[in-house]
Amino acid sequence: MTGLSLGAAFLMANSSIGPGFLTQTSFYTEQLITSFGFVILLSILLDFGAQINIWRSITLSGMRAQEIANELLPGLGHLLSALVVLGGFAFNIGNIAGCGLALNILTGIPFAQGAIISGIIAICIFWVQEIGKMLDQLTKYLGIIKIGLTLVIVYAAHPPILQAIHHTFIPEKISLLAIVTIVGGTVGGYITFSGAHRLIDAGIQGPDHIPFVTKSAGTGILISSFMRFILFLAAVGIVSKGIHLDKNNPAATVFESAGGRWGLFVFGIVLWSAAISSVIGASYTSYSFIKHLQSKLFKKERLIITAFIILSTSIFVAVGKPKELLLMAGLLNGFILPFALAIMLIASRKLPILKQYKYPFWIELSGWVVVVLMGSMSVFAVIEKVTTN
Repeated sequence: MTGLSLGAAFLMANSSIGPGFLTQTSFYTEQLITSFGFVILLSILLDFGAQINIWRSITLSGMRAQEIANELLPGLGHLLSALVVLGGFAFNIGNIAGCGLALNILTGIPFAQGAIISGIIAICIFWVQEIGKMLDQLTKYLGIIKIGLTLVIVYAAHPPILQAIHHTFIPEKISLLAIVTIVGGTVGGYITFSGAHRLIDAGIQGPDHIPFVTKSAGTGILISSFMRFILFLAAVGIVSKGIHLDKNNPAATVFESAGGRWGLFVFGIVLWSAAISSVIGASYTSYSFIKHLQSKLFKKERLIITAFIILSTSIFVAVGKPKELLLMAGLLNGFILPFALAIMLIASRKLPILKQYKYPFWIELSGWVVVVLMGSMSVFAVIEKVTTN
């Protein structure tokens, strides 16, 4: 089961390590400098409280999140599905945009052509016969590539590591908007459910698998958090030298400033790996939210996912503006997180299939802390965004 555990962990982590991940981290590092480390630390703690509770509820019951919500209150699962698919779709447009930008950097072809080629590649991946095993292997290797190449850029950027660590625990400034956007982009919306839905698709359910599920969720959180922290170190190494990041593509400036043309080429590889893995994660998870609400969709998985990717690609080619969309998608998914998590926590107390397993009090408490903090911070983040625009 080790391969499946890592596969689910990397599916969740890779879903969060997409173009939005690169854009959000670089963008807010320039604003907060070394204090952005505190945002990452807080996001790890909030991630843990959310993921452990949601993954446990889903795998204990053997039901997907929308099914649990409908058991709790008829129609609630449909609302949750609509919100998650909307957030996943918004991110997927940005993911496709990232693919197009990456291929433009690597080959010089136009953005639109790169996006279309990448969309076709993603569709072909989903038409592989053994899709489950393919997802597990592909997401694992793409994750390793992203982390390895970014570590090289960190070395080249020479960040002030001690100062970054100090301000991770004692920040000089804090931004609620940054916290909500980063947590939303790391664990909000569809991302929270991607790994858990992958596990029950593979038959992992029931109380006997709780240690396995907890380990898989924790591994996914550590992978995504490690990647965000090393990207933060690379970015802070550049901005601390007084270099301003390109407002339209801040992450590219980080890699190019650290490694010149070679660094920009590395960025192209990292960006494409991040984007294509996020396209896969968003498409897979979004479909998992609608197929169990309509039995006729069971046998049309590949067709519906294909349509999802084609529509995302078409909208990007027609509209563009990926950076603004990625930042807004993170904020939107930050709102979805407390709503979805509250449903899972209430269900753990109300539904017979979940009540038979007693949650450790500290895990349930950590979940409610996330609900309260993310719910209130999301409201204040919107106020902050409105007043600063």
